[in-house]
Amino acid sequence: MTAQLNEALLRGLTPGVLGILVRRGADFATAEDAVQEALIEALRVWPEDQPHDPKGWLVTVAWRKFLDATRAETARRRREDLLEEEPAPGPAAATDDTLQLYFLCAHPSLTPSSAVALTLRAVGGLTTRQIAQAYLVPEATMAQRISRAKRTVGEVRFDQPGDVATVLRVLYLVFNEGYSGDLDLAAEAIRLTRQLAAAIDHPEAAGLLALMLLHHARRAARTTPEGELVPLAEQDRSRWDTALIAEGVHILQAALARDRLGEFQAQAAIAALHADAPAAAETDWVQIVEWYDELAGLTGNPVVRLNRAVAVGEADGPRAGLAALAKLDSSLPRYTAVAAYLHERDGDLATAARLYAEAAQQASNLAEVAHLTRQAARLNASR
Repeated sequence: MTAQLNEALLRGLTPGVLGILVRRGADFATAEDAVQEALIEALRVWPEDQPHDPKGWLVTVAWRKFLDATRAETARRRREDLLEEEPAPGPAAATDDTLQLYFLCAHPSLTPSSAVALTLRAVGGLTTRQIAQAYLVPEATMAQRISRAKRTVGEVRFDQPGDVATVLRVLYLVFNEGYSGDLDLAAEAIRLTRQLAAAIDHPEAAGLLALMLLHHARRAARTTPEGELVPLAEQDRSRWDTALIAEGVHILQAALARDRLGEFQAQAAIAALHADAPAAAETDWVQIVEWYDELAGLTGNPVVRLNRAVAVGEADGPRAGLAALAKLDSSLPRYTAVAAYLHERDGDLATAARLYAEAAQQASNLAEVAHLTRQAARLNASR
């Protein structure tokens, strides 16, 4: 079996193995370290000697490594009665603890960044180095973040009910990180959300999966070969992944049919309307505005109202969009960029050029800075 296949199999088995150790009485932090050591051992051994029961093999090796670590710590001798008997090797238990691990890693006591890191490590099966590279931080920094997160959730009972909304929010944060280094976080978020949606009967889990698929379907068209951003209206729609779009729409329709609307379903509905338009000029902006109204009612999020102003500008004309924009706080992220776009649509190129330049100074993403700067230069050159 190739190393790539080994890694994919191991990442899929990780949450189940960790869950078994925790249910046997292992503390979360030490168990998670033991599982990581077992994964490293598997990558070394399996290419030459693939076990018949990969999960059982991992459980046995991880449990032994947990015992070794625990016996080495005199401060944990109170666990000796629990740990004295090592379970005999054999088929792994069928219990799937993945869902409880999601809840544990997205515990409300954790900061969003810590919850994301712990989810990628404990549920995703990624190494600290991979996560650090994805977030462009030193490995030591990420190790400290994960270690603190494990200590924080170490005393949380494994059978406590979790908050689905928090888990979904963490997965959405992972997806929005997109791609950096050697790790595709968007693809990883989709994999984990598929796993969650299969484990839990919840329309918002399905809504989030649909949203991810619909956004990911446009990925190839979002940038030029040189890495420059391509606005949605200018994207080559023949490069959109129609299979992902079809899957996302199918999942969304099933979720909406349950009549339990949530914010991820509403966002996915907006993405589906964009995906359904053969060309930008054929986009159903009136219906998109209606969905933004639903989304604003669900969340009260001012960023939603900012995006709604763009949609209003497309549906009812740029001056209607500017009127909607004027009701919002000008300090909102991307407010100036939206104002620039709407002024350009209204024919006020001088104001639009000035606002694009201001927006470029405010942007934190280098690709966005470059895009806004080019927009300002284009308008200045045309006057």
